[in-house]
Amino acid sequence: MKTEKNKTKDVAIKTIDASGRTLGRVASEAAMTLMGKTKPTFERNVYSGFPVKIINASKLSITAKKLEEIYHTRYSGIPGGLRILKGTETAEKRGLKELIRMATTQMLPGNKLRRVMVKHLTIED
Repeated sequence: MKTEKNKTKDVAIKTIDASGRTLGRVASEAAMTLMGKTKPTFERNVYSGFPVKIINASKLSITAKKLEEIYHTRYSGIPGGLRILKGTETAEKRGLKELIRMATTQMLPGNKLRRVMVKHLTIED
């Protein structure tokens, strides 16, 4: 929504307000900006996006039914170590910030640039 200048570099930071918006809309807008698809100089093999700052993550509009439907997995690496976690567990333990981070990460391409893109994502309550 807003674009502000970073003090250390001449890179614009895009600010997304999550209050009253759904999880998928916020995550997809952040993912598109992190990939650089909103710029005319988009290149698929180079990080061409710019940093994204999501504010008001605790005011995200999400229902209890949707939190029950959302799930993600964790695997420890040993046989029988696969854990399936619901969105309610993650929201209670780590907050809605973690759900936004995970949704945005899953919308990014699964290549070597994913880690670079996620480093430029900051989420505040």
